[in-house]
Amino acid sequence: MRDYSIKKYKGNTHYQVYVTDSYGREKGNLFRTESECHKFIYKIWDEEQPLTKEEIKSNLLSNAISDCIKIDIKNGKEPLLD
Repeated sequence: MRDYSIKKYKGNTHYQVYVTDSYGREKGNLFRTESECHKFIYKIWDEEQPLTKEEIKSNLLSNAISDCIKIDIKNGKEPLLD
């Protein structure tokens, strides 16, 4: 799911940009102009690659751990990660 966010906080001289590509990878950076932010967004989207096997394994493991924590909380148990 592609998404992006551009923000400039009061008193800050740079814009902060966060980009999510079609595969869920998130990247962020700082730029002086909003135009540079848009160029960064399109660059990320133009150069996106499918997830590697390692990224898929990592995502599966992360999701499994998260699901176990949710089950423990739902059952009134304190999640133990050791």
